[in-house]
Amino acid sequence: MLNLKMETDPTWVKHVVEGNIEEILTDHAYCEQKAASSAISLIVLYPEHEELVEKMADLAQEEMGHFRMVHREIQKRGFKLGRERKDSYVNELMKFTKVKGRGKEETLGDKLLLAAMIEARSCERFKVLSENIDDQDLAKFYHNLMISEARHYTMFIKLARKLCPNIDVDARWQDFLVFEADVIKRYGKSEHVHG
Repeated sequence: MLNLKMETDPTWVKHVVEGNIEEILTDHAYCEQKAASSAISLIVLYPEHEELVEKMADLAQEEMGHFRMVHREIQKRGFKLGRERKDSYVNELMKFTKVKGRGKEETLGDKLLLAAMIEARSCERFKVLSENIDDQDLAKFYHNLMISEARHYTMFIKLARKLCPNIDVDARWQDFLVFEADVIKRYGKSEHVHG
């Protein structure tokens, strides 16, 4: 369904994540907060798209709900929410979308595809976590979040197709998948959702 060109090696969970659950949970909490902020930014940038505004308002609320869920998981385990982490993976993905001279529709399309890509990779990582982590509570937790991320990914792709009719969204998505596969090769060794 996700059509990502490179899958996460399941040993990421055993060698990196299980060694530092506090770190992955803190990084995950901030990923949810950033997703909410990104949804709000889309509202601010494109208020003329009523459907986008409605869906992003709902998404911002849902993502902050996920932040609270992750924060409660942190507290339940006796950990503290640490400082926000830089997401180098997302910063690298943004290079694909920062093309000079693009019009408003192309820019919107790229912003929606960037959000779709982040959701797709998060979904894939949560699947790997849910299937490979020894902690059964976290396995269930990440399985449930994986379902949400898949729904978000498809929502962003559908919005790009609908709101950007003058762009070949599917071709742009295929190019982005190739770009992302090259980026993700450099990750998978740290206690971050995208790391």
